[in-house]
Parts: sequence; C-alpha cells; structure tokens
Amino acid sequence: MNNNDVIIRVRNMTKNFKLYYDKPNTLKERLVFWNKKSEERTVLKNINLDIKKGETVALIGVNGSGKSTLLKLMTKIIYPTKGKITIKGKLTSLLELGAGFHPDFTGRENIYFNASIFGLTKKEINNRLNDIIEFSELGELIDSPVRTYSSGMYMRLAFSVAINVDAEILLIDEILAVGDQHFQDKCFEKLEELKNSDKTIVIVTHDLNAVKKLCTRAVWINQGEVRMDGNPKEVIEEYLKVCD
Repeated sequence: MNNNDVIIRVRNMTKNFKLYYDKPNTLKERLVFWNKKSEERTVLKNINLDIKKGETVALIGVNGSGKSTLLKLMTKIIYPTKGKITIKGKLTSLLELGAGFHPDFTGRENIYFNASIFGLTKKEINNRLNDIIEFSELGELIDSPVRTYSSGMYMRLAFSVAINVDAEILLIDEILAVGDQHFQDKCFEKLEELKNSDKTIVIVTHDLNAVKKLCTRAVWINQGEVRMDGNPKEVIEEYLKVCD
C-alpha cells in the first residue's frame, strides 16, 4: 500500500472507559462518597487500520463490539487511551441524529449553523443552500423549528447538509436506517455517486446487503478487536457463521 494513498491511519489504538458504580449525582453525595468504586473497561484493543483515499469501508459487528466508538475516535469527538489516529483531509460525519442542530432554530437556520461547524463560510453555504433544501425534500417545513421534525425529517436535513459540505471523508453511523424507503434509496444513490467521485466513506451498519452493494471493503470488529478485514462478501460470510 502506498503511504501517500492512506487517508485514515489508526496505529496501536486502545480505548478504555471508566465505569462508576452508584455514581453520585449531587454535590453532597460526591463529598460523602468521593471514593466510589469504578471499573475500567476496554472497548477497543490495539486497533491497527489503514484506509485509503477513495475506499468505501464498512465497519460490521454485533452491538457493543466497538464500531461506533471507533467512528467517534476518527471524528475526534473522543480520543484514544493509547495509540494514535491520523486523518488527512476535510472530514464530515453523521453519527447521531440531529447532532449539531438547535431544536428552536428553523431548518434553514440550522443549515447555516451546522454547515459552519463543518467549516463552510456563509458565502459557500449561500451557494449550496438551494441544493441542500431540495435534497432534503422538506419544502416549506425548512422554515419550521427542527423540534417539530420527525426523526425522518431530522435525518433528511442532516444528510443533506453533510453531503453538500464537499468533504474528502464521510463517516456515517447507522443513520440511514431512519426514514422512508424512498429517501433511503435516494441516500444510497448519493453515496454511490460520492463513492464514484473518489470520496472516502466509512460506514457503520447492520444492513449487510448494503455493505455488499456499496462497499469495497469490510472490517469486522469483534469484542473490541479487528477479527477480519477484506472483501465484503468474504468478511460477511465469516461473520454470519459466528452469528448463526
């Protein structure tokens, strides 16, 4: 693998979380029970991963295996306990439904708010505003507060903003499972278009058929470790043997 092609590099990366038992909620409880017992749990263990520019990679595995945690580490929402993650290029992510949206702002206002977080200037957002609204299919509801939106409407707006940021890397966590079939199909077509335009996509999903159709590579995360990495059909075949 040419090192110049690697756009996401994960090296010897471990992530631990500290879990507290009977965590105190009030100041009094914190003062009285300051020495509460805790346990450190390893969610990801010694992960090594290289993702090349233009790859569409699926992270698969059962719930709790560490897939979403790995995606959050790539976005730098959280940081490794050990090891290092290096990202080359502009990145955008869809990790939680409506993350970055203010419930009392309208959809239009949240477009400006959310897109600016991704690094767009006001002029750039102005130039892309109509495309974002058109793709979202929200129509006149774009000027209603997003707290009045359904989960499907949230997803439409979030996805529409993310794909119009023109980032080199797109990270998606199961968000495409939300919404009606029409819009899911539309999102899938857009992802195929982005894939063919040499964008790098990393997606966490339980939709194994989508992985086979869309992805060039699958990484199976099992109990916090990379169990298998390679051709999607082959990785899925081995994964299903364990799940059955």
